[in-house]
Amino acid sequence: MKELKRLLSYLGPYRRDLLIGALLVLVETAFELVIPVLMADLIDVGVEGRDLHYIVVKGVQMGVCALLALITGLLYARFAARAAYGWGARIREAQYERVQDYAFSNLDRFESSSLVTRLTSDVTVLQNAINGVLRPLVRSPVMLVMGLGLSFWMNARLALIFVVTAPILGLILFLVVRKVAPMYGRLQKSVDKVNNVVQEGLTAIRAVKAFVRGEYEEEKFREVNEELMATSQRTFHFAVLNLPAFQFTMYTAVVLILWFGGGMILSGGLQVGELTGFLSYVLQVMNSFMMISNVFLLLTRSLASAHRIAEVLDEEPALTSPKEPVGEVPDGSVAFENVSFKYHADAKEYALSGVNLNIKAGQTVGILGGTGSAKTTLVQLIPRLYDATEGVVKVGGNDVKDYDLTTLRDAVGIVLQKNVLFSGTVRENLQWGAPDADDETLWAACRAACADEFLERMPNGLDTDLGQGGVNVSGGQKQRLCIARALLKHPKILIFDDSTSAVDTATEGKIRSALAGLTGVTKIIIAQRITSVMHTDLIVILEDGRIHAAGTHQELLDHDPIYQEIYASQMKGGEEHG
Repeated sequence: MKELKRLLSYLGPYRRDLLIGALLVLVETAFELVIPVLMADLIDVGVEGRDLHYIVVKGVQMGVCALLALITGLLYARFAARAAYGWGARIREAQYERVQDYAFSNLDRFESSSLVTRLTSDVTVLQNAINGVLRPLVRSPVMLVMGLGLSFWMNARLALIFVVTAPILGLILFLVVRKVAPMYGRLQKSVDKVNNVVQEGLTAIRAVKAFVRGEYEEEKFREVNEELMATSQRTFHFAVLNLPAFQFTMYTAVVLILWFGGGMILSGGLQVGELTGFLSYVLQVMNSFMMISNVFLLLTRSLASAHRIAEVLDEEPALTSPKEPVGEVPDGSVAFENVSFKYHADAKEYALSGVNLNIKAGQTVGILGGTGSAKTTLVQLIPRLYDATEGVVKVGGNDVKDYDLTTLRDAVGIVLQKNVLFSGTVRENLQWGAPDADDETLWAACRAACADEFLERMPNGLDTDLGQGGVNVSGGQKQRLCIARALLKHPKILIFDDSTSAVDTATEGKIRSALAGLTGVTKIIIAQRITSVMHTDLIVILEDGRIHAAGTHQELLDHDPIYQEIYASQMKGGEEHG
């Protein structure tokens, strides 16, 4: 409940709509409670006395009360909808902003499918709770108290029937809620699993079709879908028990009231109109119990969703800016001082161990190493995508932890190993690097990345739509667009994480020549091809997370067996330096 109260703080300007909605429910309830009293007078006075004028007057009064109740009910629906959907939008926005602050280590704790569910389905549950709970939450206690009071006022002896039947209904509803409460958490986790399979299947649809694994993916989806179905059936199998319990108790109360009330009419202790009005209050009181039970069920489900949303909002970002950050990166020098790193605190082995490396501003450094040698891990410590577990990483002579995160990352341009483009045009994607860049600047970056070669052949040029995730361009074209985007940042440090692997050798040579013309920029190139790094100022060879050797191309070729082996396999076919 504490988590739900906390989320209610996100109502903000919609708190007013919520309060107005609650007030309208009170007014509507008051009008409805007047109607049975008017109806009792209409029967006992007007019908019994055959007073047509009295009947018309009371009928008009009942009609006015019903009309006013309808108007206030419609107004309530308007204000409640504004409050519910405005609240949901603010919660989604808060979650999304929080996720943007996460470090990679934070994101490792949540599956992307689960985050999608928390941003959509769980928020919808809370919105439905406002729409479904506000009215009965305000209305039911008022109806219950006033209905019981008026029924005791009309006939205290008949009202004692409530004292017997109401606790029975309350006990049944308590048992139902207690049983259903933990099931809602499992239900949302089943939704997570369905979203995960759908996301994977759609993201990898080309691989699925290429390997003819459609039936396998269908089977995976069928399993999680059936699990969701079974969980939903079990949950709502118990949740709907409140309806038969309510009906059983209500009809029992009606039968008892008609039995004893009929006897009282025959003995002259009760009038027909009083019994009719009393039955109206019976229905209102029982309906209030029913609405209260629905409130508990909706609150129980919303508590499970509120807990999941609170987990996202309460997750503390692993990386934050210091209170008094360094405001500017002076140059592109990079230093690793006895740096070790592991992705999880309880991991048995380090991904990087005892790394010492100095890169001067403006140098071009190549990094080679086998798969799993932690090349990507090493460069991710520079823009502080992760923090070193041990040791210090310095940029521009300062510890990266001393910089404001935005300042540091603005000074570092990185072309990721996995190229990422977004839905939209080429221009929109390139302007991630420089939002205000004009066409001339964009084309200059494209020429440096050799992206102009294919963009000029496209009918819309920079305004060509790339489709979702850049599906309308090839892997090599994606890489070149990502390089152009990084160049537009004009960073002090440029990192290329195997970013020309899908580009032919001739095009790579042109890109390398264009990069060589960038002065005052530190360039770090991770590559598999030795031709990509052999002309750099320094080549670093990583092996099992440690620096095996570092030097120029000629130094390593003369003295390092691993570099000799790589060179021989790629350049000499294994005939020399093998």
